Amino acid sequence: MEGALGDNIFFLVVEYIAMGCCGMVGGMWAIRKKYDLFAIITTSWITALGGGIVRDVLLGALPPVGIADRGFVFTGLAAGLLVAIAHPEIDKWKWLMLTLDALALGLFAVNGTAKALDFGMSGMASVFLGMFTALAGGLIRDMMLNQVPVVVRDKHWYAFPAAIGCILTVFVWKGAHSRTFDVKTEMILDTCIVLLVVVMRIISVKFDLTLLGAAKRTKPIKVSTPKIRIHKKRKRNNINNNLILSNANKDVTKNDEDL
Repeated sequence: MEGALGDNIFFLVVEYIAMGCCGMVGGMWAIRKKYDLFAIITTSWITALGGGIVRDVLLGALPPVGIADRGFVFTGLAAGLLVAIAHPEIDKWKWLMLTLDALALGLFAVNGTAKALDFGMSGMASVFLGMFTALAGGLIRDMMLNQVPVVVRDKHWYAFPAAIGCILTVFVWKGAHSRTFDVKTEMILDTCIVLLVVVMRIISVKFDLTLLGAAKRTKPIKVSTPKIRIHKKRKRNNINNNLILSNANKDVTKNDEDL
């Protein structure tokens, strides 16, 4: 991993576990579609590493770690093979898989954002690249399987916690590089960000929390443009002028009769 988390072997192991979980989640979707072993393993690999590949291509960091790092590649492929064998048991571990998937979401968000910042990207661009790292693998998987992406279909908090994690990572990174705090503090703060993403994701599923949608309205807003108002005003003026002319004609006619 890039940044402070990458300096700790514990978090590197956690990242491999989370990556394997992402791969198993992707493989389970392929199994539900009744695809063959090659498709299952491919789907697992792209789910686990697709976000990092997209990020590295956009950063120009070639070749991407998703195809260059043997440990990452073998983890994604092994996850597909494992889920192909043990999918009946894995399918029962709903909350464990949800927790590990949320952990991967937080780790990838922090990792992707930190790597973009290390490459000299702006804070806003780094947030988007962190989002790509966290979400692009699932997006590619769902497009491969011809289904609506989970990031759109799942009404619970998914992309929202990732976005929060990416934004907070920018502030932590800038604080560390401006000597506001040391590397150890940066690592602690990055860990807290990952845990925050995990907690937000789990709480949203547990308590059925969703973001607000479009406002419910029964009547459309009536908007009158200045042009319409001018037109109405001109129409009233024309009516008044016609009345004045009509009254004037009547007065002239009456005067002629008197004469």
